Amino acid sequence: MNIGILSGKGGTGKTTISTNLALLMKANYIDCDVEEPNGFIFLKPEKIQVKDVQIEVPDIDKDKCSLCGDCVKACKFNALAKGKDRIILFEKLCHSCGACELACPTGAITYRKRTTGIIEEGRKDNMVFKRGILNIGEPMAVPILKELLSDIPQDGINILDSPPGTSCNVVNTLHYADRAILVTEPTAFGLHDLKMAVELVKTFHIPFGLIINKYDENQYLNKYIHDENINLLGHIPYKREIAERYSKGETLLDNEEYKIAFLHIKEKIEEELL
Repeated sequence: MNIGILSGKGGTGKTTISTNLALLMKANYIDCDVEEPNGFIFLKPEKIQVKDVQIEVPDIDKDKCSLCGDCVKACKFNALAKGKDRIILFEKLCHSCGACELACPTGAITYRKRTTGIIEEGRKDNMVFKRGILNIGEPMAVPILKELLSDIPQDGINILDSPPGTSCNVVNTLHYADRAILVTEPTAFGLHDLKMAVELVKTFHIPFGLIINKYDENQYLNKYIHDENINLLGHIPYKREIAERYSKGETLLDNEEYKIAFLHIKEKIEEELL
């Protein structure tokens, strides 16, 4: 069972919810926010193994290239340009689609591997913790995500800590999710972006519930939840003490009040989503 945990915006506490639920539910944790993965800060896995993620990019044989420019015309991502005496490759724009090789009439194009990031995997208390890390300066996270999610545990529960927002990275994460949990905060920005996240999850026809983090009484948020008949899984109250614990890389389950709140959410998840 894969549970995607997502938010319409950053800063709602999605990773706080994901890591604490993973510990409480004895679930595997997969950090899909490959541009800024920070779940390991709180979970502290051991015996971490590292694997490179590579993509294929064109390798043009100058001796075979006739400078016809057919490969440039075939590329829909502007990764190739025709220069005076050679074809220029902008490798970070390449999507490895293979169109340039098919278009080349002289067979001048083959492929080479290029590393764009890594996958790290560690363990703790029989739980598997994985994360993808996109190399600095790389523009495309999707190849890291696909590599990360193509090899996740098949038994038990996997918590997929999604990237924030509703971008293509979130869409790729949801492709692997059987259930979804949305995390929001009781602010105007939180409500605005929650609406987009709800519409995205509904598009995938995935059963989902909602957790309100940093909770206080907020009538317009409550009204939206009621009007849309959203399954509210629980609230996490906001206190300065918790912000301080988070800033130190500590989880919240050692605090009795917050442990009770998470236990209530865990029960609701098991009753209504699993």
